[in-house]
Amino acid sequence: MKNTETIEPHGGSLVNLLVDEKRQTILKDVAFNLSDITLNDRQLCNLELLATGAFSPLKGFMTRTDYESVLDRMRLQNGDLWPIPICLDISETKAKSLEAGQSVALRDPEGFLLAIMEIEEIWAVEVEKEALQVFGTSDQGHPGVQQLYKKAGNFYIGGSLEILSLPLHFDFKQLRLTPQEIRNIYKRMGWKHVVGFQTAQPIHRPQYELTIKAMQQAKANLLILPIAGMTKPGDFDHYTRVRCYREVTRHYPPDSFILNLLPLAMHMAGPREALLQTIISKNYGCTHFIIGHDHAGPGRDKNGKSFYKSNDAQKLTDEYSKEIDIKIISFGEMVYLPFEDEYSFVDQVPEGSKTISLTGSDIRERILTGRQIPKWATFPEVVDELRKAYPTPQKQGFTVFLTGLSGAGKSTVAKVLFSRFLEIGDRPVTLLDGDIVRRNLSSNLKFTKEDRDINVRRIGFVASEITKNRGIAICAPIAPYESTRSEIRSTIESYGGFIEVHVSTPIETCEKRDRKGMYAKARAGLIKGFTGVDDPYEIPASPEVSINTTDITPNEAAQEILLFLGQKGFI
Repeated sequence: MKNTETIEPHGGSLVNLLVDEKRQTILKDVAFNLSDITLNDRQLCNLELLATGAFSPLKGFMTRTDYESVLDRMRLQNGDLWPIPICLDISETKAKSLEAGQSVALRDPEGFLLAIMEIEEIWAVEVEKEALQVFGTSDQGHPGVQQLYKKAGNFYIGGSLEILSLPLHFDFKQLRLTPQEIRNIYKRMGWKHVVGFQTAQPIHRPQYELTIKAMQQAKANLLILPIAGMTKPGDFDHYTRVRCYREVTRHYPPDSFILNLLPLAMHMAGPREALLQTIISKNYGCTHFIIGHDHAGPGRDKNGKSFYKSNDAQKLTDEYSKEIDIKIISFGEMVYLPFEDEYSFVDQVPEGSKTISLTGSDIRERILTGRQIPKWATFPEVVDELRKAYPTPQKQGFTVFLTGLSGAGKSTVAKVLFSRFLEIGDRPVTLLDGDIVRRNLSSNLKFTKEDRDINVRRIGFVASEITKNRGIAICAPIAPYESTRSEIRSTIESYGGFIEVHVSTPIETCEKRDRKGMYAKARAGLIKGFTGVDDPYEIPASPEVSINTTDITPNEAAQEILLFLGQKGFI
């Protein structure tokens, strides 16, 4: 797409933390004598964006002064605009083994050396303050807040980086260009205006129409930056999304767009996240950036209320767009007018016109439940790709996760289900009873809260692999903690079905059935931390099935679960 205006794309300098070969050789020798920090997926994303300049002007993981300044006023200590802390989180145990002034080797999970970091500061995370300042809430129903409270380390280290290698990627290598490489393409192609579009969802018809309107409005070409790092739990995986993007890009004019993956770990921080994405797009050389309806938000809380107002992100990015030197193209919700057979923004719909819409979440739900997708909602090629990766429930794998007190009847019901699924015979079936897993995978674990959680997570991991490969996993641990069950659910639902079954048999009945005398020993103080006696069992908030086995047989209990699975189309 050509234009005649002479405004140049962003030409500001980019930070480049990658060292040359000579320095690499020296650092590799130095690394043998340094303490190691193994980076998780989120930290690897941050390291890569720091290395390539996508996080310019940052030159390393933030120090405490920058961290506090960003929380309080969305600026680094030197006054540069920056909305979200980019710090390296570590455990308290690791923090006690380190001190300011020393260097550490940063490695990937396979031990490959990526960078040397000089530690300037170590400090405890101000969890509540960070949650309220960055996310505007301390509600752990917000996935970013939950990450902060439950998954991140409780100490930060900050300091400069010398990076030897980018994190290794073996997928879509031709779509992993750095900001400087993208800028070079603009120059080669003669592009003067480029509008950036970042997305963690497939591009459906409304999003396609939105990008076309943005290109027309800005007289610009398009940079599509799909987020291939950490996105919202339950989102389609980036492999599937990239196949969808490639199909959709066939509908754009030739040589009018670039498709390039962005290894960003999202925070879902709404307005602040939108501002961060705007800065990243500027670093990729964009002159314009699209901010959509409820941009970078996590959706709704448990009461059905949005965490952010739909135009909060637009207001904040508009406020700082001149300082960033980028033009914001703001769009409201786009709807379909069936009688006119066209798309329109909801605030531009003629009075009395009928409108219909499906959000990306609506389409995802329809895909996962095997329902039809209207032709007006997305492209048939996109539906085909999504169906290949996420088949109808009858062809999906799924996990039946039975949870309840010891003696509630979980194991017996699980055995009945195991036999019934083998009778049906349309999928491989695996029984993951809590005691069986403990003997075979977790014999080294004790019965502390931490070890019990590790055991349940191991069950969840195995179940997720079975579900991913279109099998049936039947799990029957006590699993007393809601947060751990929710974590397992979010992982497994990325691959198939998750059916939580609360075996709600009262503790009085469980004690009467206690063949091993475990409850009696716990009551006598001979066993500590026994669930239901001196350690709590957190009742599931909204299980798919709840069964009290006091007055029904195991076969009747299993039948209730089978009826639910049939109703949902899994069998």
